[in-house]
Amino acid sequence: MRDEVGECGGTEGALATEVALLLRDWKNLVAAVEEGYGWSAPELDHDAWCRRSLARLWPNLPEAVERSLQPVLDGLDVRFRAATVPWPDIHGAHEGEWGTRRIPRLLEPESGELYRNGWPDGWDMLPFPRPDSVSVI
Repeated sequence: MRDEVGECGGTEGALATEVALLLRDWKNLVAAVEEGYGWSAPELDHDAWCRRSLARLWPNLPEAVERSLQPVLDGLDVRFRAATVPWPDIHGAHEGEWGTRRIPRLLEPESGELYRNGWPDGWDMLPFPRPDSVSVI
């Protein structure tokens, strides 16, 4: 990733550097979700800001940088989708917002948290019961 960023100068270089940092944050969030997400639904929405920012900035990247980083972004997106399930009956999320309508397959709440309607505390505000494909570990 750094080689591609290093090829740009000025404003393009700053944009490429920002995208590289956002990709790093997205990679870290994907890894946390794969391992078992330990925070609440609002925290996941907050943490996904990096993916929404990538969607917003991606069209402004220099073509060479976009071409070289697209496989990285695609790979992270595939991993995130594999580690999450979509909200029931939610269709047509806007570009970049798809991650906000997904639930980690593994939720790892802090010990002692209360469970309501199958959800651990912090997830019980979702407007549907916990899908069977979501495990609380």
